[in-house]
Amino acid sequence: MSIRTAEQLSDKLSNDIAWRKKELSEIKSLVESKSFSDQRHKALVRSGVCILYAHWEGFVKLAANSYLEYVSLKKLTYKQLSSNFLALAMKEKLKEAKETNKPSLYIPVCDFFLSELDQRCNLPKDAISTASNLSSEILKEITAILGIDFSLYSINSQLIDTKLLKTRNEIAHGNYSVFDREEYIELHIEVIGMLEIFRNQIENAAIEKKFMQNPP
Repeated sequence: MSIRTAEQLSDKLSNDIAWRKKELSEIKSLVESKSFSDQRHKALVRSGVCILYAHWEGFVKLAANSYLEYVSLKKLTYKQLSSNFLALAMKEKLKEAKETNKPSLYIPVCDFFLSELDQRCNLPKDAISTASNLSSEILKEITAILGIDFSLYSINSQLIDTKLLKTRNEIAHGNYSVFDREEYIELHIEVIGMLEIFRNQIENAAIEKKFMQNPP
């Protein structure tokens, strides 16, 4: 179903985050259990870190592209878009011009800004990419594209880059990574918190019409 209203966007995000939180809660319960051997706990923690990362990346990508779809279906003109979404709409045209030494390719770009801003915008679908490595730097880029505040994640930059992404990569590449039960539970709590923050930011941006240059 197309996402045409803020309510539909909220419902999609709520449904998606619900099953992720449920699965992560089940894993956390297993990790907290003392009925397993130490070796099994280590295996659970290693698996749990990978799943934590998968839900972190998966939700950010889904939520970001769902918001992009919502904005696309508002039928706005380029002139009505906030600067971040206008930049996204212009990305391909600017990329084509930049990758050549032909100044003539910049002419259509200039023409666009001179005469086509009143046309209905055409935003690329599924344009938000995590590059399969959602580092704090990539998250910062995503928040900039969406026009939401990155500072809420700044305090967790090291956690995102080291405890979550780096550990997940080490495990996924078959390397042994030491990660104890307490560290996992702390990471679980932080990831759940960041998922909720990202969802709230997207929902608020839609309600407050932050995608528009001059919200009504």
